[in-house]
Amino acid sequence: MMIEKPIKETHTLTSRNFYKNQTFHVLLAIALGILLGAFCPETAVAMKPLGDGFIKMIKMVIAPIIFLTIVTGIAHVGDIKKVGKIGGKALIYFEIITTFGLILGMLAMNLFQPGNGFDTTQVAKADISKYVNASQHVTFSEFALNVIPDNIVGAFATGDLLQVLFVSVIFGIALSALGNKAQAIEASFEKYLNLIFRVMSMVMMLAPVGAFGAMAFTVGKFGVHSLIPLGKLLLVACGSMVVFIVVILGVVARYYKFSLWRFIRYLEDELVIVLGTGSSEPVLPRMLEKMQRFGCSKPVVGLVLPTGYSFNLAGTSIYLPMCVLFIAQAYHVDMSLSDQFYLLCLLLLTSKGAAGVAGSAFVVLASTVLATHMLPVEGLSLLLGIDRFMSSVRAFINLIGNGVATIVIAKTENDFDEAKAIAEYQHYFEDKSITNI
Repeated sequence: MMIEKPIKETHTLTSRNFYKNQTFHVLLAIALGILLGAFCPETAVAMKPLGDGFIKMIKMVIAPIIFLTIVTGIAHVGDIKKVGKIGGKALIYFEIITTFGLILGMLAMNLFQPGNGFDTTQVAKADISKYVNASQHVTFSEFALNVIPDNIVGAFATGDLLQVLFVSVIFGIALSALGNKAQAIEASFEKYLNLIFRVMSMVMMLAPVGAFGAMAFTVGKFGVHSLIPLGKLLLVACGSMVVFIVVILGVVARYYKFSLWRFIRYLEDELVIVLGTGSSEPVLPRMLEKMQRFGCSKPVVGLVLPTGYSFNLAGTSIYLPMCVLFIAQAYHVDMSLSDQFYLLCLLLLTSKGAAGVAGSAFVVLASTVLATHMLPVEGLSLLLGIDRFMSSVRAFINLIGNGVATIVIAKTENDFDEAKAIAEYQHYFEDKSITNI
């Protein structure tokens, strides 16, 4: 096992002592944050440090967790060819699934066209300079070169997940190549990983505080009223993501013979935290441990799940083309089929730069709008308020997608223990009648 003492969980809200459940605490915190934002917006905006502080504490340990998980995962496999096979399958799967997400988002926008007739004066203009400045120099060559850090320490100092992934794979391959000579190093890494997971477990006790601060600030800053002019876009976006789960992921789950609905219920604790914080990073350690308990092998979990945080962002893939086309529709910019095909190809590259941190997707959106050379940059200000709300929905979809991807790759590698998964379900749902996944 990766963790000596599993992260404490309190399962479903149907248990008798539901008020002791962290899921209940986070839901209560979200509700209180919404109420404070609605009735005392100035006080609610002042709660921003609570949400930001929690996310910063999470980011503090995410890079070493990803590094140690991938390195020990590769070393545990031993066979570099198998590592390449797992990684190759994962990347192909990620590219296919996110492409479906991009196409779904574009089809929904062309079908419902929520931007047509939109009054751009209805929404107050917001300051988007920091997002534009952060994205002005994002070209393909620079994006590719940026994956390679200036130095090893720099990758961890900046918290760039792609750079951390790159360093992790290099170290993992080197450690595996050492063979028996690396056993002591691998054992030390396992101990460090257990220590960092214990730190993360302590930080996660503050999840309700972080969720309260993030939700209070969002509602207090932008107000529920800011969603009204963008209500049609919100409905189309949320509807598209439901279709993605039910149809696309549903077909994948059916093909690989497991119940998607039951799996989503299994992730309910993590999904509530994601909804509250607007980021999928806080639950990465829990997912790493939980997917192993569910029957996926340690090497597959260690390689696929962290990589998915940069390459398998289905929710982001759905939302990005919707935002770009919404700006085009709102400003009456006619994008032909060839223009939209170019946009699709562009998003296949830029969408891979959006990590699981709240707000990073908006930087990618800004870079995409700039790269089209067709759309007004000021159109981004229309979406800044809604992006704060949609970040939670995107992260929700991303988390489910990464969990499904881990099961799929484990099954294709014959590294999935179905009996273990059934036992985990029986324990989690307290139902011995469950006989399949």
